[in-house]
Amino acid sequence: MAVHIQLDRPHAYFTNLDIITGRVILSIFSEETISAINVKLECESRTRLAMPPRGDPRRGSGSRGSDRAQNELEVHKLLYKVQTVFPSAELLQQQRNEKSSFTLRAGSHEYPFQFKIPFNNSCSSTNSMLTNLHVSGARMEMARDSNRHVKKPLPPTLSGFPGEAEIQYFLKATVQRPAFYKENFRARSGLNFLPIEPPRVAPNQRESYARRNHQFAPFVPLPQKQSILRKQSTGSISGTVPPKISIDGRLPDPAVITLNEPLPLRVIVKKLNETTEIIFLKLLQVELIGYTQIRAHELQRKETSSWVIVSLANLTIPLGNSNTPINKDMEIDKKLWGTTPLPNSVPPSFDTCNLTRSYELEIRVGLSYGSPGSMKPELTVQSLRMPTQVYSGITPPPALLAELAKRGAPSTTTFGPPQGTTTRPSPVSSSLKPVTFSPSSANLNPPLTDMPEDAPPSYEDAMAEELAPVDGPRRDYQQPMTAPLVGDTKRAGLFSNEHLFP
Repeated sequence: MAVHIQLDRPHAYFTNLDIITGRVILSIFSEETISAINVKLECESRTRLAMPPRGDPRRGSGSRGSDRAQNELEVHKLLYKVQTVFPSAELLQQQRNEKSSFTLRAGSHEYPFQFKIPFNNSCSSTNSMLTNLHVSGARMEMARDSNRHVKKPLPPTLSGFPGEAEIQYFLKATVQRPAFYKENFRARSGLNFLPIEPPRVAPNQRESYARRNHQFAPFVPLPQKQSILRKQSTGSISGTVPPKISIDGRLPDPAVITLNEPLPLRVIVKKLNETTEIIFLKLLQVELIGYTQIRAHELQRKETSSWVIVSLANLTIPLGNSNTPINKDMEIDKKLWGTTPLPNSVPPSFDTCNLTRSYELEIRVGLSYGSPGSMKPELTVQSLRMPTQVYSGITPPPALLAELAKRGAPSTTTFGPPQGTTTRPSPVSSSLKPVTFSPSSANLNPPLTDMPEDAPPSYEDAMAEELAPVDGPRRDYQQPMTAPLVGDTKRAGLFSNEHLFP
């Protein structure tokens, strides 16, 4: 027997409210007795961290385990939907007084299925044994059930941390056979998922910003070499006044950037003192830094990823002129980065039971001063870091936005505008202090609360049953493949390299 899953409308990725339809195709070479065919839509968030050996100061005093290093696994089923495609309800009604097994003739058999993807996760409090099982080479590891669960929007597909962290969406078909000595047949098909973005706030004139000030040093000419006819001259400070400047990086409020779109960034330089010197842009680099907070029970680890949006050097771009007044905005041309979209491999910001992804935007600006043809040698490179959120760019359905507006109250989930963004009105007055931001505080996670097993559906999920799928262009979203997905025609043996999820 061979089992295959075929989707009716394959997409580069799926999103919330999408209806996934397809068929389970059985190719039977001789008569086969089966009891049922189940199709499951699942999302798993897996983390695996190494525990330091006993005696290591990084190991807590209450940690369990022996003297050697161990691994902690944490697995969460964020989405779990099951549909029985065979036998049908009518066939079960006919066979209610007989044994629950059926004989299929040789040939090809097709069974359709359909799932609708909800908004929020539905993490279960307990997992099956095969879900918690992890086989690494000849070593078997078993994950403990976690009592920490959050009710949040479904996260995007995440990879890039092989053996450490991953979020996977997949369909799986299981052909159950009644004989205990016969293995069940399974087929698995991976899905790429990109969630709908939260509702955005109305456009406004406010801006989030980060700022640094810098005072250029006075220029001291090099001393001339001593000759026979004259004494060696000593260097003296130039009579021109060196500039004092401020550099601002600004984003709209709230600080949100969008996948596959250019950054809505402004970089502004100001003179803070009277000087005739001209400021020159010498280099510019804009980099997005992602922080992935990985949790596996008592263990935690923060991984850092980065994407260089633009990197330019050997520039000589004047900002303003010798008559530019104090505190006048000298904005760097947006064309330097405005044609470069955010890479399609950047996952949107999310928070789930054992994984959190947050972002900072780092802007490095290299400046010098002088006059055309007479540049001073000093080059200062100032770094600005701004906490930001990344959105998918998939707009929520208008019907959902209208209903949320009618409620007049914030959603019980994080499906809403971002909170806690540092904002300032625009234009920024000279009395405002620069924003300081510590990377170590960027990933402080909100306390995780227990979610009851039978938590009621959220308002968005209750509405999702009535809403149509998102109608609009599909943006590109790709994640690196850390391991090949399981083939469609393998049997589920205990020591096979197939994912052993029920």
